[in-house]
Amino acid sequence: MNINEEIARLRDLLPASWRMYTSIKSKPEQPELLSSLPILPWQRGTQLNINFRLWRQLPEAQRDLLFLHEISWRQQTKWLQIGAYQGIAAVSVVGGIVEAVQGDVTGIAISLLLGTIGFNQILRSHKSSQVQVQADNEAINVAQKRGYREEEAAQALLEAIPAMARLIGRNTPEFTELIRCQNLRAIAGLSKTTIPDKEINDF
Repeated sequence: MNINEEIARLRDLLPASWRMYTSIKSKPEQPELLSSLPILPWQRGTQLNINFRLWRQLPEAQRDLLFLHEISWRQQTKWLQIGAYQGIAAVSVVGGIVEAVQGDVTGIAISLLLGTIGFNQILRSHKSSQVQVQADNEAINVAQKRGYREEEAAQALLEAIPAMARLIGRNTPEFTELIRCQNLRAIAGLSKTTIPDKEINDF
């Protein structure tokens, strides 16, 4: 596999709005198959890192869907989005600054506590099953615009999830992966049990 050609091919899979702000790097030293950086408030895209030694062991369709899922997940978990926990974090930061100016130690402590809660909840929600399932669905939608059939894309991603885990030495699926796989089975026509992507509760 020519790494530069593969990077160019992967970039062509992305919608123009994502392609402009996505950076793809070769990271042979990382243990993960692929990883990515969060999109911070002052950024518009992510950097995706790929271990091509592991990457080349997967079929092209699986690589495509894993790639699209990762980018979709990062796009859906931007930090600069309106939400309750983002609001708590923002208000606590502003409040902390005001309290610091006024010298209110108790107020500063409360602001720090609220800020910590807000940021922790943001991180937790970013890794939730609901967000991961939504990212799967978006990846499949993008793949359809690149010539994949919906069932074909779902099947490829369904097979890619355990394959990626095996490549990094993990044989036991995580809870989120079980939820994702059930959703993908339904899309691929392999199961009649669907997963409502807006009503998933993580334990």
